[in-house]
Amino acid sequence: MNKKLPVCDFCGVVDSDKNPVISGDKANICKMCAKSAYDIICEHEGESEKVDKLPTQVIEQNPNALLKPKELKLILDEYVIGQDRAKKVLSVAVYNHYKRVFSSQQSEDLTELSKSNVLLIGPTGSGKTLLAQTIAKYLDVPLAIADATSLTEAGYVGDDVENVVTRLIQAADGDIKKAEQGIIFIDEIDKIARMSENRSITRDVSGEGVQQALLKIIEGSVVNVPPKGGRKHPGAEAVQLDTTNVLFICGGAFDGLVDIIGKKQGGNKLGFNQEKKTKKEREAILEMVEADDLVKYGLIPELIGRLHMIATLNEIDEETMIHILTEPKNALTKQYKKLFTMDNVTLEFDKDSLVEIAQKAIKRKTGARGLRSIMEDIMLDIMYELPEYSNQTVTITKDIVNKTEKPKIA
Repeated sequence: MNKKLPVCDFCGVVDSDKNPVISGDKANICKMCAKSAYDIICEHEGESEKVDKLPTQVIEQNPNALLKPKELKLILDEYVIGQDRAKKVLSVAVYNHYKRVFSSQQSEDLTELSKSNVLLIGPTGSGKTLLAQTIAKYLDVPLAIADATSLTEAGYVGDDVENVVTRLIQAADGDIKKAEQGIIFIDEIDKIARMSENRSITRDVSGEGVQQALLKIIEGSVVNVPPKGGRKHPGAEAVQLDTTNVLFICGGAFDGLVDIIGKKQGGNKLGFNQEKKTKKEREAILEMVEADDLVKYGLIPELIGRLHMIATLNEIDEETMIHILTEPKNALTKQYKKLFTMDNVTLEFDKDSLVEIAQKAIKRKTGARGLRSIMEDIMLDIMYELPEYSNQTVTITKDIVNKTEKPKIA
């Protein structure tokens, strides 16, 4: 005779592997009800600021759960160091966007909610692309990344703007409904700025023309695209995709924008004895960016009006660079340690070596993106002889980073 499975006295769910029921002397409670009870007690005790330390576990337990902004930010914290302001902006934008998507499917309320697209402004290697990739990964939504520099007006050599939508369909494995709730990240958006505020007499096929072509897609419209990419041809098969519920995140370095904002703030002074602004001063100026500053930079007002939330990312300093090397889940030092472990070798980095690597990356002015190429160069000779170091410990020092000394093996 089959044993009767315990049932939760609170919600009536039957015991299962995904949601086990805990049995007590006089009552039963399931895992989800226990978590809900914990959240209620935390709020009652004034601990509403408290969220799960591991939000990734919440997703594994309930894949359809809509993560709160604080939970989204904690996920971003696991992969992106610093940039708290940008992470908050992105977390709120994504949370509100998917609330809007789900409410339009379930609610009978006629109130229409508009989407809030995001513009990320920050130097190269500051984490713009990584923020978008991480959000898309844990929300399990398709993400298409496009480089604005390759886009041209329809009919000219280069990618049509509609090809961005095609990439989203491909990221969704051809599932149109899933693609219509995805995220499109357009990088290097500043590279399609027109050369001046005045309209050019000649055609600007990769600048202002592309900005105008992006307007209808970002706003939300039904786009006809070839299912496998490429250019549209008369009579060729086409797929329709509505971009109304597609979240657009645009990113760019906007080199020179600080000077434009500075002039507006009264910093337009001439002379040889001008004091160079410190890094903190430049970051403070960039945070004051407004729509008219972006118009002066070369973006058309119609495009800026469709990018509702603007977040600025700071240039990465030495301390942050060291944290990037050691703390995130995908930190380079952790990756190399794992590779060494596969050959039964223990890898260690002393503090001075990490400082030296960080300083080299800052000198290259490529941000965190430059760390991998520096590490690859340092580790090449060691990795070449790695199988011979089995059951030993390799310690990376400052001298090894500067290639003035061979690796210390114990």
